[in-house]
Order: sequence, then C-alpha cells, then structure tokens
Amino acid sequence: MGLVHYKVILLYNGSEFAGFQRQNDARTVQGEFEAGLRKIEWQGRSILAAGRTDAGVHAMGQVVSFHLDWQHGLDDLRNALNYYLPRDMAVQSVEIAPDDFHPRFDAQCRCYRYQVICQPVREPIREVFAWRVWPKLDLKRMQEAGKALIGTHDFQAFGSPTSENGVTIREVFSLDWQQDGDTYAFEICANAFLYHMVRRITFVLVKLGQGEVSPEILSESLQTGTLSLPGLAPAQGLLLKEVRY
Repeated sequence: MGLVHYKVILLYNGSEFAGFQRQNDARTVQGEFEAGLRKIEWQGRSILAAGRTDAGVHAMGQVVSFHLDWQHGLDDLRNALNYYLPRDMAVQSVEIAPDDFHPRFDAQCRCYRYQVICQPVREPIREVFAWRVWPKLDLKRMQEAGKALIGTHDFQAFGSPTSENGVTIREVFSLDWQQDGDTYAFEICANAFLYHMVRRITFVLVKLGQGEVSPEILSESLQTGTLSLPGLAPAQGLLLKEVRY
C-alpha cells in the first residue's frame, strides 16, 4: 500500500502533560503519541498538529496527521494506536487525508471551551477540569461585554504571536457564556489564537463578571494594545473542543 497520510482526532486529559510539543526532559502529548506510533512501525520524524496546547490544557478535538505504511483498515489503525497510547489520551477517529493536508495551516476555525465553577469551598474532583471562583458571576454582564471582542481585531493585549515576528491580528467568529447551576461554560471560536489568548480573555471576563472591572476594559485594550488587568485563567479549565477545515 505504501505511505498514506492519515488524519487523526485526538483526545487527552492534559493534567499530567507538560504541554503538547515534544520536550527532551518532560512528558508531552506529542512525545507519547509518537512513541505509540513507533510501536506500529512508524518511521517518521515528527507528526503535524493543529495547535500546541499548554501544560495542563485538555483536548477533545486536537487534530494530528502523519504518513504511515499501514496494511490494515482505519478502525484497525485507531485500535492499534489506542492499545499503545497511555490511558490519558485516545484516538477518536482516523481518516485518510490529502497528501498536502496540514492540520495547522489548513484550519479555518478553532473552538475552545473554558469551564468555571462558582463555589466558596474547593472542589478537588471538579477542579481537575475547571477553574473554581468566588464570588458569583454575572452571566449577562459577561455575555454583553464579550461582544466587543467579536470580529477582526489586533489582540496584542491578550496574547503573544505563536511564531517569531508573527502578527497579532485575529478574527473571532463567536463568543458566548452558558450557565448550568454553578457551572459556567465559555466558548470562543476564531480563525486562530495567540499564545495565552483564550486564558487571558477568560480571566478578564470572569473578573468583569465579579464586578472587579468595567466592560470598557475590553474595548480600551483592543485600542491601546495593553491590558491593565494582568492575569491568566488556570490551564485546567481549558479544552480544545474542535478544529474546522
């Protein structure tokens, strides 16, 4: 059959990973996935990925691709990979991709989800996948304020480029908050994101929802390129939900 380009949807619990990108002295998603690939005779040097999630960030829609000489079906490849991958990551699906497909550069939209819980006392189980905050949040205040970020803007105040001399202009397609009891889910979709952009936006919107800052902080930050409220939402609440092509 020869070398075929495969596209994989990858899920992982990021709690025990030092981020996605391979590192010599740390456990990473890329490192573990490539180790699993080598168990099925992969000869490549590096997989391709839609994005490099930070340490502690989770994913249910990470996209990776690689070339492999595999003599069996797609389900067999998924099952073989999952047999060798660690328990905190799994391949959801496998498909054949065009030979020139690139998970990062061909992506049209990326969607992230951030989960917040409002409780005055720590929640050891739920906090594995959420940021616990107190006092309570004003849902409508966060929803309304977030609209200022929709569209094409220079997001320099909210993150740094993912490559040297990279631009900081991004287009946010949608942004919304939903509440279910004491749980708040923030979802944001854009053509691409700056480093720490989602976590910094989440941090500002939560502080805004708690009444610590005014909604004008968002428009002012877009105009000036600086943010007067430093801080990042913790990594564990963030999930790469989907990459669209």
